[in-house]
Amino acid sequence: MTTVASEWMDYKFTWDPEEYGGVTELYVPAEHIWLPDIVLYNNADGEYVITTLTKAVIHSGGRVVWNPPAIYKSYCQIDVQYFPFDQQQCFMKFGSWSYGDSIDLRHINQSAESNHVQLGIDLKEYYPSVEWDILEVPATRNEKFYPCCTDPFPGMLRYIYFNMTLRRKTLFYTVNLIIPCVGLSYLSVLVFYLPADSGEKVALCITILLSQTMFFLLISEIMPSTSLAVPLLGKYLLFTMILVSISVISTIVILNIHYRKPSTHRMAPWVRRFFIHRLPPLVMMKVPDSSPPNSAFDEKPAGTSRSGFSSASSGMDEGARLRALNSFDDDRRYPYEIERAIQNVKFVHHCWKIQDQYDEVSERHKGDGDASDSICFIRFSQEKTCIWMFYQNFHARKLHCINIFYSFFDNVSCDHYSSEKRAPFNIAIAAPTEHANRTKFCPP
Repeated sequence: MTTVASEWMDYKFTWDPEEYGGVTELYVPAEHIWLPDIVLYNNADGEYVITTLTKAVIHSGGRVVWNPPAIYKSYCQIDVQYFPFDQQQCFMKFGSWSYGDSIDLRHINQSAESNHVQLGIDLKEYYPSVEWDILEVPATRNEKFYPCCTDPFPGMLRYIYFNMTLRRKTLFYTVNLIIPCVGLSYLSVLVFYLPADSGEKVALCITILLSQTMFFLLISEIMPSTSLAVPLLGKYLLFTMILVSISVISTIVILNIHYRKPSTHRMAPWVRRFFIHRLPPLVMMKVPDSSPPNSAFDEKPAGTSRSGFSSASSGMDEGARLRALNSFDDDRRYPYEIERAIQNVKFVHHCWKIQDQYDEVSERHKGDGDASDSICFIRFSQEKTCIWMFYQNFHARKLHCINIFYSFFDNVSCDHYSSEKRAPFNIAIAAPTEHANRTKFCPP
């Protein structure tokens, strides 16, 4: 609720106080005198006029003061481009509905040489909002000419615009929206640091994607419904959701590479050169040296075979062992049992050799997946950091234009202004003589 302080002059409300016992002012019902039909043009409630008619004060010099309470509801075009760090410009347009240029409408604190009042609304009884800060409330007197017609606007109309600059308080949105969104955004990068053998990479990606979708829906609910602009926070969430979706696809591809087998996939030479020799040094990875194809027996310590039993030939090198095995080809020198044992040893050696080659190729595929994880980890970290810096840059550019108001409105208090400097939500009206006969009450 606010108070509309209006004053005007009526020459019929003049008397000599000495002739009437020293009476200098009268309190009369507002229904009995002429009242200016000042209405809010950009009204959003349906009630254009003041509904509570309080008593008016009539002074002996003809000055009429009327301060009725009123509740005004106006509409304002909301710009959500920088939500929640947005600043809104709203105005309230007051003017006479019927009298046109017959009323000289002015602000009560307006000077004769200027149509602008810096502090147009008195904030003495203003209760601070939990969501908005009022930065400035100037008032401006404007005149609009209608040369084409005389009815219902005879010649010229005078308006008073109360411009209000509002800034949204960002603490609630920072704690409950921005910090969780940024945390989830950087948490998605750790998907590429999670080992593929854990089996939780895709589950983590989907969980983060669902969480960001929930925040996006939450922002859509608390923002005004508009298609004129997409808020900056919404753009940030949208891009991070796209990156998380790409990370899901990348994780699926990396897991497919990680679990590839030589029996189903053959590694191309260029893939081996890039992922095994060139990429690991760039991401600071160490690739284990691959064993030669026919050095299967060298992987166990000397003196111990793969089965764990001591071997007489375990101390020999690979060439000597192969020559020893080939020396048993003469089946005429050895009985059948020894020959069968030799063949079994050759078969086991061949199987071990194939298994080693199989494991080596599988390890190369795992190395490709690990290298892809590392490069995606670095790349996605850079992209998310760049997006966050881009977001902060726009935020800083937007707030730069309103920083000049911070010190003033953080230190301002209702008692800071003296009574003669206060600018209430007032309208001064000078009533012409042809309207004076409309008064229904005359002094004695």
